[in-house]
Amino acid sequence: MPGPFSLAQYTLSFCLRRGVRYARFWAQIKNHNAAKIQLKRPQKPDENMMSKVEDKLNKIGVTIPDAPTPAANYLPFTQTGNLVFVSGQVPFVDGKLQITGTVGVDASVEDAQGQARICAINLLAQLKVACGGDLDRVKKVVKLGAFVASANDFHAQPTVVNAASDLMVEAFGDAGRHARFAVGSNALPLGCLVEIDGIFEIQ
Repeated sequence: MPGPFSLAQYTLSFCLRRGVRYARFWAQIKNHNAAKIQLKRPQKPDENMMSKVEDKLNKIGVTIPDAPTPAANYLPFTQTGNLVFVSGQVPFVDGKLQITGTVGVDASVEDAQGQARICAINLLAQLKVACGGDLDRVKKVVKLGAFVASANDFHAQPTVVNAASDLMVEAFGDAGRHARFAVGSNALPLGCLVEIDGIFEIQ
């Protein structure tokens, strides 16, 4: 029959072994629960991942810049439901206008088409912000509204704005086809040739 000291050692050893088993058991439970929580938690998009839309644009030489800051007291875009309303974008490149004046006097149709395309790129830059960085969330380009600074005898505003509409189709395919207006104006903000706003549906 074991002595008191041996019995105490046995009891202590038994308790320690049980304690280790319980500790391992609860550690497994915690790890299992943590794994389930991780699976349920929505994954953040990888900031280095490029959307399919941007990848498509890159292949045709179009890079989406950082969204231009508003030039006055207004929001760059607002959202209600699944609709995003992007404020009028002027053809800023690195915060500057490349051409100013009016089409038909200071600039050609081709000049204005290039400026309209830049406006469309800036629209996409704002839209990218509204989509949390993922342009693949865009479901439909609903409408573009365009103003072209025009000489009195210039009437080819739709031809100018086609450059912006074409880019939307290049980016989104059939979902890029939209309603539109394109009108002439005797002057536009900061002397720019074109200003375009847009309405978009997102997921």
